[in-house]
This record gives sequence, structure tokens and C-alpha cells, in this order.
Amino acid sequence: MNISERHQQILRQLKEAGRINILEFSSRTGVSAVTIRKDLKALEDMHLLFRTRGGASLVNPYTTERSIHEKALIHAEQKQQIAKAALSLLAGQESVLIGSGTTVFEVARQLYPSRPLTVITPAAKVTLELSNRLNVELIQLGGAVRPKSAAVVGPVAEMALQMMSCNVLFLGVDGIDIEFGLSTTNFNEASLSAKMVEAAEQVIVLADSSKFNRRGLAKICNVEQVDCIITDAGISEKTQKKLQEIGVRVMVAGK
Repeated sequence: MNISERHQQILRQLKEAGRINILEFSSRTGVSAVTIRKDLKALEDMHLLFRTRGGASLVNPYTTERSIHEKALIHAEQKQQIAKAALSLLAGQESVLIGSGTTVFEVARQLYPSRPLTVITPAAKVTLELSNRLNVELIQLGGAVRPKSAAVVGPVAEMALQMMSCNVLFLGVDGIDIEFGLSTTNFNEASLSAKMVEAAEQVIVLADSSKFNRRGLAKICNVEQVDCIITDAGISEKTQKKLQEIGVRVMVAGK
């Protein structure tokens, strides 16, 4: 198999599966992993793919930061379904941490508790949505507000979280990679999210399927620290199986 044939076969697999694993491709074709890595580098230089750890993908695995207003328009229907599924897990809970992001904001929009519930949040939009909601006792974390996310970050909010413990965290992320972990595009937000993970008895990640196999600039925590991920039907069976093998429950909204 010459270099042109290898490149064609790599691109054909990427078109069919969306990603390629170097070791699997090497085993199937008999081409060394070193050679395949060189092929992937050459194809990336031609802007035909994105290299990832152990392979390549047609989708950029490194997320870029967008404003909360822009994000709200992306996968809006899936986010609403994910939020609805998340609310089904709140029954009987007394306190919930709602992070920043458009998917977790949908939880606030749909939240009408029948009994008293304490809500803690760094997100200004969540606070505005719930400030007069019946049966909601609201705690807004303090700190510097990031315009991109309309949420607070920094040591003031982190210190407050160190003195809190809550039943459930609904966490939004920009990337989920089984090897790298959960991530976002901003270091300050990642640091605050890590503190929220520590403050919660149960960590539930809300993320549409486009967030899988992507990495943001800043890591929040390992995937193993998550109890449950709620997503949409776009998640692959292979990814579901990997998550379940490491003890993470996967809920597919709308099923």
C-alpha cells in the first residue's frame, strides 16, 4: 500500500466513522503505527483532519469559546430534552448546584419544585430566572463576572463553595474526553467547576452529544468523578460502553 492509497483509506474511514484509531488501523492494514502517525500529520497539514490522542477526527477536538448567546442557539431542542431528563433526578433532593452554560440553564427554566429546594449557582442568568420562583431558596455565588458566560469566577466563589455541601450538581462542560476528562475553555471557570464537583454528593453532567471526544483548554476533573452523564441520541454506542465500564451512568434524553 503506497502513501496515496493509505491517505485515501484513512480519509475513507474518517468519512464513514468520523474518527480513526491508530492502533486499530495499524492492526487491520499491517502498516506500522509510526507510518500512520506521519500520514495523519501530513493530512492535518492539508487541513483534511484533526489529530487527536491515539488517532484523528473530522471534528476539531479542541473546543473554542463562544458567548452564551451564541451557544443558546446550538442544539436547542436537545438541550431542552436533556434538562427535562435531569429534573427527573431531582425528586427528593434538598439542594442543587446549577453551573453555568446554556444546557444547565434549561434546568432553571423548567424548574418548578413542589417542595422547598435550595439552589446554589454562579450563573447570573440562573439567578434572574429563579429569583422569584416558588419553593426556591436561592444562593448566588459572588465574584468577578465573565461576560462570555455571564457567570462569576474567582477565589470569592471558590472559598464560599468550600463551606458548602449539596446533594446534586448539574454541570455544563465544553468537552468530554474519556482520557483527558471534563473540560472547558477558560481556566477560571474550570477551577470553579472543580470546586463545585468537590462540594456535591452527586455529579451529573449535562451535555449534548457534540461535546464528546472534544477537549477544552482547561481540565475540570476526571470522567471517573462523574456519577451520571445526560446526553442525546447522538452519542455512540462505543462511547456509552466505555463510560459504563468506568462506572459512569449514561442517560439518553428522549428515550
